[in-house]
Amino acid sequence: MAQSAFPSSPAAPDPQPRIPQLSDAREALTRAVSVRNEFGQTQEVHIPAERPLTLYLDKQELVTLMTVGAAPELLALGYLRNQRLVRSIADIASVQVDWEVEACSITSRGGIADLTQRTAGRRVVTTGCGQGTVYASLMDEVDNAALDAETRLSQSELYALLDAMRLHDSLYKSAGSVHGCALFEAGRLLMFTEDVGRHNAVDAISGWMWLHGVGGAGKVFYTTGRLTSEMVIKCALMGVSILVSRSGVTQMGYDIAERLGIALFARCTNRHFLQYTAPHRFIAEPLERMPA
Repeated sequence: MAQSAFPSSPAAPDPQPRIPQLSDAREALTRAVSVRNEFGQTQEVHIPAERPLTLYLDKQELVTLMTVGAAPELLALGYLRNQRLVRSIADIASVQVDWEVEACSITSRGGIADLTQRTAGRRVVTTGCGQGTVYASLMDEVDNAALDAETRLSQSELYALLDAMRLHDSLYKSAGSVHGCALFEAGRLLMFTEDVGRHNAVDAISGWMWLHGVGGAGKVFYTTGRLTSEMVIKCALMGVSILVSRSGVTQMGYDIAERLGIALFARCTNRHFLQYTAPHRFIAEPLERMPA
């Protein structure tokens, strides 16, 4: 039985929590298959795992997520946090994942009031790959998101972030078909994870922040996927006010970010980028001073 447990008590804020490494579980995250190329030659390639994980909170079924399974406990915690089903990490007693039955059991301390009523409401199917969902009531909380007004990103920091992501060891490089998300602070990589859906990857980042007591002030969120309304909403609820993407921006993602003062940087490759919103959060620097 493949099972993992959550600590008996939530962790205190850790200035340098360990970043999960791809080497920790690479074999379990991919599968080797034989393919034929354009020349008719047979070769072996790796494809990412995709498995269902059903979340249960106090024995009540919440959702089934399709996931690579790189960080299932963090994914479960981040989902609960970003859906606002649990308000405090201190309310969670344990998280146990059993891949034999493809289930994650979360136990609260004393129960969650009105859980059935809160999960019975209307859900919105988002544009997240793998069909992410958010409870419609989250839209009511977005405008009250606690965002740091002073967080800024300089041009050199943006380029350093993009270089770090280009060089970082990733499942995508060996298997493709996944999205990556990362959290930075002052140019330092704090957390990186990948999953079949970017909404899962952002939930895992959120769960990691929650578990280690890491706040969103001064942080920069990076994703290989689109900056949709779901991504902007989740980052806002995490307190992160600067989002960077290798891909593009959707209209609703743009509208929410503009209303909240969240900076969206997209189409970011090499030294190219487009800033869509919150120009006050960017510190431009002369290009001749940029590293080559």
